[in-house]
Amino acid sequence: MNSHPRHDLVEALNHPVRFSFVAALSGVEALDFASVRDLLEVSDSVLSRQATQLEEQGLIKVKKGYIGKRPRTWFSLTPAGRSSWEKHLSALREIAQGDIDVH
Repeated sequence: MNSHPRHDLVEALNHPVRFSFVAALSGVEALDFASVRDLLEVSDSVLSRQATQLEEQGLIKVKKGYIGKRPRTWFSLTPAGRSSWEKHLSALREIAQGDIDVH
């Protein structure tokens, strides 16, 4: 019997904000903090907390720097993050299609 595709879901991406965060990064090289915050419609503290969790899991890279004298933070997916994103999406598609082999 084949394993159910839910076993291929990436636990870190089961949270809606983290899922949305990684989705936003999946199509770009990098995004700045304010852009991600506004896109996801979350507070600074929520975004910071979720970014920390994704960074600890090795899914995103956080780069800090300055534009002029203003501090800035940018996020990008790591290679492991891109791989995890693809694995998670593939599992979701398989589950949603409903053609799971039960025998």
